[in-house]
Amino acid sequence: MKIWLGPAGNAISARKETAASLKYLKEIDLNAQEIEFVRNIYLNKEKARKIGEIAKSLGIKLSVHAPYYINLNSEKTQVIKKSKFFILESLDRANEMKAEYVVIHPAYYGNLKTKAYENVKTRILEILDEAKERGIKSKLALETMGRKSQFGSLDELINLCKEIKNKQLTICIDFAHIFVRNNGKISYSEIFDKLKDLKLKQIFSHFSNVKYNLNKKEFVDIHIPINSHPPFKDLAKEILKRKVNITIISESPALEKDSLKMKKVFEKLGYKF
Repeated sequence: MKIWLGPAGNAISARKETAASLKYLKEIDLNAQEIEFVRNIYLNKEKARKIGEIAKSLGIKLSVHAPYYINLNSEKTQVIKKSKFFILESLDRANEMKAEYVVIHPAYYGNLKTKAYENVKTRILEILDEAKERGIKSKLALETMGRKSQFGSLDELINLCKEIKNKQLTICIDFAHIFVRNNGKISYSEIFDKLKDLKLKQIFSHFSNVKYNLNKKEFVDIHIPINSHPPFKDLAKEILKRKVNITIISESPALEKDSLKMKKVFEKLGYKF
């Protein structure tokens, strides 16, 4: 089994420079980074290729997060068009840097909840066809979403991947989102059991803790440093028990500091990086 750990975005200590971040992650013995295009696709093809070369030389596994401005279930044609553009551009840059995964937030239910599944499926198929025509090898990873207004429950995404049956489509397991969507409950064992249907050689995931809203008396999709909810040690134990190949990207505000915290948990449980 193999475990990859690293931050969502540039390491805090690297002062927003991607190349510096990759070198710093190597120095502190982390081996992954997600490139964040969440607000804009800030790398052209040439720069993406150079970042990929640096990451490869350092043994850092790259992934990409596409812009947040995506809704494949929108009622507006222009939103659908822009969403597909953002996804394909992200896939293109990921392909240049040899990043294996491009994570997307697929859609909102909005007024089309009953049609959401089929709408998303149709547009994902169109995107995958276009990506194939462009010769893109990077995989599209649909992220499990935390808010019930968002398309992306674990069951929805697993079913979608099973129906589409395309090796370029996979799932990004966001454990914090699943925890929030299930009203502060999570069963790591159940998640991994369900993922067996996809026969994944490796799992791509996000992890952070989430805020508890005292007024609403519920956990909400606001990331906080790793300390308690959802519990990380239980996840680490389940991964080691099942001998899962997995990438865990820290979406905590503490970024690489919490990746190192996760690393220490694994090491205390006997895993050697």
